[in-house]
Amino acid sequence: MKRKLIAAIGVAGMMVSIAACGTDNGGDKGDAGKKSEGGNKTLTVWVMDGSAPDAWMEGVNKEFEAKHPGVKVKVEKQVWNGIQEKVTTALSEDTPPDVLELGNTQTAGYAVTGGLADLTGDKDKLGYADWNKGMVASSELDGKLYSAPWYAANRVVIYDKAAFKKAGVTPPKTRTEWIDGLKKLKASDPKSQAIYLPGQSWYVLAGFIWDEGSDLAVKDGDKWKGNLSSPEAVNAMNFYKELASYSTAPKDKDEATPQQSTDIVPKGGVSSWIGLGWEAGGAIDAIKKAGKTADFGYFPIPGKTADKPGSVFFGGSNLAISERSQNKDLAKEWLALAAGKDQMTKYAQATEGGLLPNSDAAQFKPAAGSFAEAMAASSVSGKITPVTPGWANVETAPNPIKDYMTKVLKGEDAKAAAEAADKVINERINQQ
Repeated sequence: MKRKLIAAIGVAGMMVSIAACGTDNGGDKGDAGKKSEGGNKTLTVWVMDGSAPDAWMEGVNKEFEAKHPGVKVKVEKQVWNGIQEKVTTALSEDTPPDVLELGNTQTAGYAVTGGLADLTGDKDKLGYADWNKGMVASSELDGKLYSAPWYAANRVVIYDKAAFKKAGVTPPKTRTEWIDGLKKLKASDPKSQAIYLPGQSWYVLAGFIWDEGSDLAVKDGDKWKGNLSSPEAVNAMNFYKELASYSTAPKDKDEATPQQSTDIVPKGGVSSWIGLGWEAGGAIDAIKKAGKTADFGYFPIPGKTADKPGSVFFGGSNLAISERSQNKDLAKEWLALAAGKDQMTKYAQATEGGLLPNSDAAQFKPAAGSFAEAMAASSVSGKITPVTPGWANVETAPNPIKDYMTKVLKGEDAKAAAEAADKVINERINQQ
């Protein structure tokens, strides 16, 4: 995720900022394979600013170094801005970092270049069987494993408790209940938005498409093709349109323009919205600065039936090993420790439920009524965008999915608009 990870936690929606670990050396190039003083080995690990609490990382390294006398773990903090170019360069050099954090939607792109070590034969040692299946997808490409999932976060519905109480609405479990609740909210306060839903929140649409049993793009022989024009995806878009009818949000903008959490919600008049933990926390802070107190509740995006919450996009990171690492065996042992159940349980505790660990068994039990509780409940339905190196080309502006959504919300036929968008996706997705 390309931002400092901040999660809204606790009954009062308190903020937790996940501080970066390691030395602040500006992200100098790793020196994996070099000898430290005394002739001992140095294992270099790159992690992103905001990903790992200091105490947790120190605990991992202390345990690892105790098992490997003479080996020193050097953690180097990186920043998201410009990281793709930096990682690409590092992976082509003779002394890349041994272990590095990668955004989960970026991993396939690095794997296809041959820059990442193939970990398929190390599944048992790494704890593959215990990993969250929705997170694992981003770590694999063409049947091979190239990283260990580390953490993820997903969206939930954030609502104004007072508005829901006034309208007699309780958190819904199904799409039908959701729409019924929005109708009551609109009738209770016609001047407010029952839900704030920008026209181009395509990650939300992706969840609806997955709920229909379809995907944004599908494999077609050796190629990929856009799938927005499938009957299932069209149904998903029509449901999105129905939700958006209860919102006056711009049809040609996403949730970040304007930023819903700080520019829209704090002004009032929004009964519910869909967002991430850091957005909930940002809204709470902004409302507090305005001299008011936020009273938010949270629930998973409803599914088509009550037995399972709606599908959500997992935004997060993986931990990979450089193919050119000079310490590959040691790197695998460090990765097995860091991504294993024991340390991931500690990780979840350190982030107080603000981030989802790679194993459901390691999940921290969050406070009742918190954002983290709703996020954890949603995690059983977590998924990721199509795992192919070319997917990054699809997301590049102008994003055809966003443009398609705007066209439908402005009145174009969903099927016809989807066919046009699929043509653009077809052109982009097979480029590497």
